[in-house]
Amino acid sequence: MTLLQITSLLIVLAGAFGAINYLFLKLPAAIGILVVSLLASLGVLGLDLVLPDLNMADTARRLILGIDFSDALLEGMLGLLLFAGALHVKLSDLREQWTVVVLMATLGVGLSTAVVGFGFSWITGMPLMVALVFGALISPTDPVAVMGVLRQASLRKSLETKIAGESLFNDGVGYVVFLVLVALAFPAGGGHGGDHETTAMSTITLFVQEAFGGAILGIVLGWLTFRVMRLIDDYSLEVLITLGLAFGGYELAVWMHVSAPIMAVCAGLLIGDIGAKYGMSEETRRYVDAFWKLIDEILNAVLFLLIGFEVFAVTLDLHFMTAAIAAIVLALIARLAAVAIPIAILRPFRGFGPGVIPIMTWGGLKGGISVALALSLPDSEWKSLILAATYTVVIFSIIIQGLTVGRVANRFGREPDLV
Repeated sequence: MTLLQITSLLIVLAGAFGAINYLFLKLPAAIGILVVSLLASLGVLGLDLVLPDLNMADTARRLILGIDFSDALLEGMLGLLLFAGALHVKLSDLREQWTVVVLMATLGVGLSTAVVGFGFSWITGMPLMVALVFGALISPTDPVAVMGVLRQASLRKSLETKIAGESLFNDGVGYVVFLVLVALAFPAGGGHGGDHETTAMSTITLFVQEAFGGAILGIVLGWLTFRVMRLIDDYSLEVLITLGLAFGGYELAVWMHVSAPIMAVCAGLLIGDIGAKYGMSEETRRYVDAFWKLIDEILNAVLFLLIGFEVFAVTLDLHFMTAAIAAIVLALIARLAAVAIPIAILRPFRGFGPGVIPIMTWGGLKGGISVALALSLPDSEWKSLILAATYTVVIFSIIIQGLTVGRVANRFGREPDLV
């Protein structure tokens, strides 16, 4: 199938499954599309067992594997989704929560990676470095999933900013940690006896180049775009300029080997706050806001549709499923550590509402980024297990946690906000 045919099919199915959810399931839009696509996929697999001559599962599997989910997300949709998400987070709100956001997006990701890595290695016998790669790809909360659910849950403003801000930044940091660990776990040369000092230095250099380079590029491109938009008063052209920033900036970051996700977040934050205040008319602000909300909703629908279909790429094995269920428990424990320890460090210096730990723990959803990173791993004897565990954690996170985070917020978030 051509790219246009695949795109057309995905949009048609996203619209059809969205309508089914709206009329019958009445779940939050993105989660509902995921549930319908997952049920449709499982239905095809079940039908293939009953009527093997139809060979429907193999046909569907070839079609799904023909769509490079990892490239489609990491080098296509992700830049637009992160830019759209950051565009609606105000710097003034984020500034009040920056210590929490930064600590959770750095120390929290590191703690979570270690907890999942050591635990999964112990449970499965997987080499520790490979298990740490799994820990890195499953640790970041997915901003697409998180911000989609935040629209449905009535959270306190400060808590919503913490969760949204952390999900935007820990995604970029987690991606950099993943790249570093993959380079260590799957060395290109595959040789032994390398120079450990050189490896350590190259690892530090890669981290600094990716993380700080992405942030600097995002700020520079966002500022230049803002300066251009100040000279223009044409809402259609300014919408087009923001679209060019999201697309072009992301591809430039990939070409420069700096973190494209961090670039998209920094550029989106600058345009959404400073750019909206000082570089756009009221009419332009309305159009830019509406345009990016629409882009966000459409891409969310397509992304969650693809997540449901990716069951065809997962090896359904009883041994894998046992390890995958254990991975759910590990991911929740790791998320608790990633939230509770930074809060414990900051508690002497600032107040926190008593519900912040359970709400942020349960509201830290995993999503398509984790699946895309798992699919992008080099082929190895452990890739199928990692993919099965990742997919199971993501499905549990989006459906179970996503549908119940509002109840958790209502139960634990009634006390007055202290920050």
